[in-house]
Amino acid sequence: MRFLPQLFANNREWAEARVHEDPDFFSRLSRQQSPRFLWIGCSDSRVPANQIVGLDPGEVFVHRNVANVVRPGDLNLESVLQYAVATLQVTDVIVCGHYGCGGVQAALDAQPLAGPIDQWLEPIRAVRDAHAGELGTLAEPGARWRRLCELNVLAQVDAVAATPWVTEAWEADRTLHVHGWIYDVRDGLLHDLDAGLRGPDDRPNLTQG
Repeated sequence: MRFLPQLFANNREWAEARVHEDPDFFSRLSRQQSPRFLWIGCSDSRVPANQIVGLDPGEVFVHRNVANVVRPGDLNLESVLQYAVATLQVTDVIVCGHYGCGGVQAALDAQPLAGPIDQWLEPIRAVRDAHAGELGTLAEPGARWRRLCELNVLAQVDAVAATPWVTEAWEADRTLHVHGWIYDVRDGLLHDLDAGLRGPDDRPNLTQG
């Protein structure tokens, strides 16, 4: 523990507190992983999945990346989604963005960025361009930013629904819901964007909404 000793101290304190509250917590957790939820969220350090929904480790399977993007060919995300849906048999996939997202703001700006982040944000720029008319009606820059955060979540919900693992689950009549939420870092509250999908028939309602 030559480096970052405070984090190790924090870890010991946390583990001791959990055992004090529930002596069997870690032994039970180590035996199996059976989460109901897959969370696809932003890497932003202010948006910790388990904490903001009040769930313990082991109850949420988590994938995070810059601006909660779901894009074909991302082996990391596709592997997580496949494992969560096909193996863990989750019943709910939650795509959660957040207001104040730096990745979304960068996509909203016209200036290109250096490095791989520029290519990573292309799907959000596509959402921006597809909704240029609506965004153009919002005079206040903060309102455009907030709305693009929401529109990005809706686009990523549709992208999840288009993946083979989700479509195969629905074709097999499995219960699998895909949700679109957004988190407000200013007050710590989640908001449902009413983008829930229960099957392929719901997708036209999302894309037309």
